[in-house]
Order: sequence, then C-alpha cells, then structure tokens
Amino acid sequence: MSRISTMAGAVACALALVTGSAVAASAAPIDPAPGLAEAKVDPVAWTPCNPDPTKPDPGIYDCAVYPVPLDYDNPSGEKIGIAMMRRRASDPSKRIGSLFLNPGGPGGSGYLWATTSRFGPEVQSKFDLIGFDPRGVARSNPLKCFKTQEDADAVNNRMVGVPVTKAEVNETLDADQDYTDACSKNAGPLIEHMSTINVVRDLDRMRRAVGDSQLTFAGFSYGTLIGSTYANMYPNKVRAVIIDGNVDPNLRLHNGLEYDRQRAGGFELALDEFLKRCQAAGAPRCAFGEGDTRAKFDGLRDHLRTSPITLPNGSQVTLSSFTSEVAGALYSQAKLAPLAKSLQATYQVLQKPNAANLLAPKANVSEEDANLLTVNLPRALREAPADSEYTADDSYMGVNCQDKPYPSNDRVFANVAKTWEQESPTFGRYQAFDAPACASWPAPARDAERFSGPWNKKTSNTVMVIGNLYDPATQYKFAQRMQQELGNAVLVSVDSIEHCAVGRSKALNDLVTRYLVDGTAPKPGQLLKPDAEIFPAV
Repeated sequence: MSRISTMAGAVACALALVTGSAVAASAAPIDPAPGLAEAKVDPVAWTPCNPDPTKPDPGIYDCAVYPVPLDYDNPSGEKIGIAMMRRRASDPSKRIGSLFLNPGGPGGSGYLWATTSRFGPEVQSKFDLIGFDPRGVARSNPLKCFKTQEDADAVNNRMVGVPVTKAEVNETLDADQDYTDACSKNAGPLIEHMSTINVVRDLDRMRRAVGDSQLTFAGFSYGTLIGSTYANMYPNKVRAVIIDGNVDPNLRLHNGLEYDRQRAGGFELALDEFLKRCQAAGAPRCAFGEGDTRAKFDGLRDHLRTSPITLPNGSQVTLSSFTSEVAGALYSQAKLAPLAKSLQATYQVLQKPNAANLLAPKANVSEEDANLLTVNLPRALREAPADSEYTADDSYMGVNCQDKPYPSNDRVFANVAKTWEQESPTFGRYQAFDAPACASWPAPARDAERFSGPWNKKTSNTVMVIGNLYDPATQYKFAQRMQQELGNAVLVSVDSIEHCAVGRSKALNDLVTRYLVDGTAPKPGQLLKPDAEIFPAV
C-alpha cells in the first residue's frame, strides 16, 4: 500500500453524508473529582530486558505486558495485553516519575521509544521513560485483517497509491472493499474497540499502574490526539503533557473528509517551501537548485501523470512512488537534501532524450540517486515521525475509521479527488485515496464509542503544544487550532520543514526539559530555529 494520508462542489454531497450518517456520541469525561480516591489497578509486573539482544545488555531496561479490558463497558471481561518498555531513571534519588511516550501513526510502535535520546540527560536522569505499543499495534494484540502475507499482498497489490485512470480508480476501490471484507472476517472483536478513547483509558490505567498520581506524557503526531483527549477526559490528572506535530482534534473527530483535504494542503505548503529554499540555496548546495525548481518539479509530476520514467537500470519512477517518496522525505529535514539529489537525477534522466534542454548539472548527482523515487512507501504511519518503527498490522485503518467520520459511499473519494488535485496538485489525489476503506469499515465511526469533545476542559497544569511552521503531515494551523481548542495550553513554534520538532532544536529541548522537570510552561509566542541547516554550505 502506498497512499498518504477533503472543498466545494463534489464535497457538498460528501459533507451531507458525513453529517447525516457519521454521528457518534461523545463519551463523558470520567476524571474523578479532586479529592476523591480513584479505582486501584494492579501494578505493572516489570522484568529486566535488553532492547537490542545483538548488543550487551545495558541493564537499565524492563519490559512488561499489562492487561487492560478489551471492552471498557465490560471491564471484568476479556483482557488484552499492552506491551511496555521502561528505561529506568538514571538517578533514582531524584526520580520525579514516569514519562509515557507515543510516536503517532496511528499504528506507530512506541515500545522502543523508551530508548530515545531526544529528551536529553536531565530528563533521562529524573524520569523513567516508558514506551508502549497501543492496543492493536505491533506487540499489543496486533489487529490483523489477513491470515497470511500472501492474502494481504493479493489485496494490497491491487491498490494504486495515486490512481488516475478510471481503471486504476475502480480497481483500487474494489481492493479496498475486499480489504474491509477481510477485516470483517479475520480481525475479531478488537476491531470494535480501536478508537482513541480506549487508548486513553489504557494510558490512564498504565499511569496508575506505575504509581504516578498524574500523567507526564509526550505524544507526537497522532499521539497529540491521545494527549489532547487525555487532557479532556482526565483534566485533573495532567502533570505535564507535550504534544508535538499536532492534529486538529475537533475537525478530525467531526469531519474526516475535510480534515484530509486540509492535510493535503499542508503537504503542498511544505513542498512549496522546500522548493523555494532549494532555489535560494542554489546548486550545488541544493542539487535541484539550478533553474526554476517549481517548474522542474511540476514538469516531473505532470509527466508521471501520463507515463512512468524508466531509469537506466530498468526500474521505473511512477506517479505513486514519486508522490509517496516526496511526501515521506518532507517528514524529516535530514531527508530534504537527499530528496533534492533524487529529483535532480530523475530530471536529468527525463531530459536525456532532448539533450539540448538538459541543464548543465552543478550538483554531484548520479543516475542511482533517482532510484529512491521508485519505491512506494507504506500507507501506515502516515503521520508518525520518520524514525518510528513500522510493523505490519491494520491498526492505522482500525483507529482512523473509528475516530474519523466518513461517508459510507466509497465513490465520494473518487469524486473529491478531482477537486482536491486542483487546489493541491501533488498531494490532493494522493490524500483523497487514503481512506476509502472507511466507507465500508466493519466498525465505523458512526457506530463507535468515541470522544469527540468538548476539548476545552481546564487542565490542572498547562499543556505544551509544539508546531513546525512547515509541518507536512499536520500543518501549522492545526497546532494553532489545538492551542485554541484546549482549555489551558501554550504554543511554541519552530521555523522548520519537518514533521515534529522535539530533538531537533537545543532551544526547544531546553524549554521541554524545564517544562518536564520543573513544570515551567514556556512563554507564549516563541519562534525557534532548528539546529541544523537544510542545505549546509558545501
């Protein structure tokens, strides 16, 4: 699968379908009033473990599988296990508590995030870092729609990431229907309990199980929905919540199509800024920086709409592989200079038949650099930071289809694609085909128990919201809306083309450290810079 993850005319009927049929009740906040004792849960049974058995055991990690109810309406019924890993605080005498981590996705495996170094030594010394795989993800009772990889490939390989022709569109929609049929047949009862409200309930149980009176949490991308939902379900239990690479929770939980349309616009904004900064740097600092970068890029994309580009080694750059790789590179500033090389190499291959039009290359690129653009990125982890582990399961759709209300007619997605690509020519069609499976999902948002607001509960402590100005997957205005929608939050901005910011700026990490350790909320209105340059001097 290689699709990333809504406008007027064609969407009018779609919005009517969404508002008319995808209505789910909000769950009432269940935070006990201050002073009331909360229900006790069993403590986590930690055992020592080595996160990388190929290397010597550092002796600072523990692992556990913590049981939680499959269905919180029946808390004494069937249990599922949440896989957890803990990096113990390096200075136990100064230990403050536990810092829970989620990398997003939905479907991102956070288990090994206990090993992350992005928070710095002071945080590592005073907190147990706890990574976990949310329900249905990776090691935590993974939600699986297929019995075998062959069965999965037989369906997934029929899907085109950016379908253009009528045949490609029809085959992709047919495959999505077969995909949801397989989910209905094979996924089991867990598929009905994948919405974020259940992840948050699990998180609160884990918070109590490690002995913390309040939650300290850092959520990235989709993890910001976990953090903001927690803040509104358990406002008195917020000690420190960092949310980085923010979704717009109100829009996401009320109109999946419009949310996705605006996501496509975020990718376009990030791409446009990349091309502008590339041209300003020029070649050889930016390999694609010779000439008009926007015209060159659009020429590549428009050519691929009608035919692939065949490389000298016989592999092909297709519209789907090109779009998914460009989108993926925009997630990480470190990938932008290599992306420029790949674009220039592909451009040179395309120009070779007409050597008179070939610009004399000033950058050090080779035909092999173009190979990157032949690879289709997976659909899952669409919003996760670039260094998140990918494990194959169906939790991405399992969560999204329960959280985000979509129309039940899958032809709507094909119809909106025509309009979206007019306003978002690179990513509109790509994003439009992210969620057709939700039209026939066996446990859709309109039937699911979901938390869909209100989002303005005043938390016991300030929530720290972080947003990059040119975040592709969760554009900057989502971070602005998140701060405005929450009842007690402050926004810190970073001038960067990247998805999520913690660990990329010393100035930001200093603010994060003081917030986590001392509870000092950042002053509002700060605009920071990343430490690294996109195109350093050669």
